[in-house]
Amino acid sequence: MDLSSYSLPELRRLQAKVETEIRRRSDSTRRTLLKQVQKLVAEQGLTLDDLIDSPATAAAAAPAKTSATKAKRGTAKKAKTPSVIKYRNPANPEQGWSGHGRRPQWVLDWLAQDKPLAELAA
Repeated sequence: MDLSSYSLPELRRLQAKVETEIRRRSDSTRRTLLKQVQKLVAEQGLTLDDLIDSPATAAAAAPAKTSATKAKRGTAKKAKTPSVIKYRNPANPEQGWSGHGRRPQWVLDWLAQDKPLAELAA
């Protein structure tokens, strides 16, 4: 396909059509794959939540569960403890970062100035 003969507005219309088709196919593929996975999981007597909530090793080692056990399991949730702040923003000490996950912008700015991360240690 030779795109050099297209005008800019024609190229933009083509781009919009391509992006729409990519989204449509991606959504369609995602739905189809989800249905296939749900079918496979149901054949084993499980749900997607059973796969997602428990680690693979625990699922393989655990004995078969009854439906009553499965119903009870979803009621109790483990409380998540907040992460310990390891780094503080020197410009604003109220801002902290645990060192896990995405780096905040102030850390990126600090590192961009060739300053060591250790200087931000709380």
